[in-house]
This record gives sequence, C-alpha cells and structure tokens, in this order.
Amino acid sequence: MSEAARGPMTADAFIVWAMERPKGERYELNAGEVVAMAPERAGHARAKGRIYRRLAAAVEAAGLPCEVFPDGMAVAIDADTVYEPDVLLRCGAPLDPDAVTVTDPVVVVEVLSPSTRGVDVGEKLVGYFRLASVRHYLIVRPGSPVVIHHARGANGEIATRLVHEAPIRLDPPGIEIDPFA
Repeated sequence: MSEAARGPMTADAFIVWAMERPKGERYELNAGEVVAMAPERAGHARAKGRIYRRLAAAVEAAGLPCEVFPDGMAVAIDADTVYEPDVLLRCGAPLDPDAVTVTDPVVVVEVLSPSTRGVDVGEKLVGYFRLASVRHYLIVRPGSPVVIHHARGANGEIATRLVHEAPIRLDPPGIEIDPFA
C-alpha cells in the first residue's frame, strides 16, 4: 500500500486514491482506514456471479428501471467509510457511465470469505442499513444452502431470516430470486 494510504482518509479522498491504484488492487475504507481486499477464491466468485445473474434476470423480466452491478462500485456509508459490495441493485435513472459510487442501493449482497466474515455480518450490516435506500442485505456463504436475508420493513425495523429454499422475495423493488439455482 502506498504512503498516501497509511493515514486516516475521508471517503472523497479515498475514492480519488483508489482510482489511481494499479488494476487488480481493491480496497475499502473503514472508519478512515484503508483495508486491502484479498484475492477471491473460486467458490466466492461463483456465488457472486450466481447472485448477480439471478438479480439481473429478475430485474429484466419485471421490466424494472433498475441496474444490477457486480463488485467494483463503491458505496459511501459516511464521510469516512466506503464499502464495495459483491453485488448491488439500485433503481432509478441509469448512472452516468463514469460514476464510481452508488449513493442509493436498494439491495446489497456480500459473499462471505474467511478474511471478511466478521465485518460482513457486523459492521457492514449496521453500515449498509444506515443508508435510507437499503431495503435488503443478503449474506451468502459459498457452498452453503442458506442465505441470511436482512430486510427493512415499512416501519424501519430490520427483520432477519435464514432462507433455506427459494425464492427470496425482494420488495421493493418487487422481484423474486432463487439464489440456490
């Protein structure tokens, strides 16, 4: 990691810094501290790809004005925290082609890995739901027949359920997916 990344950073400074990193290097910003992301295992990449395809197909089939993004898009939680979820879905007008951040994700997906498991089920759970737009947070464990589905209800409460069978209903945006197929 370069010298510029050793001290605390703001989200804005982090985005500029991260865009200058060599291709293949990936980072997140957690409470002002830059965190390098480890290379992915095959099972992680497969699970991420499967969820991305299922969400994209459901959005297309429903004709919704939404976009699904694989990892690479930044989600700023606050002035000093930026996450890069494995998959996200946002609705509304298409993002500018040069956009690198998503300010209004509706569905966020993290695939667990040995190095990020604790953060994904703890800090990120709290962080993502700090964004008013987030309605669903799915946590996927590669090779597991269970998806953890956190959903914000109309009253603002977060309900958590363990999903063993498809489909998972995501309202909004009004789609169902089978993450196990």
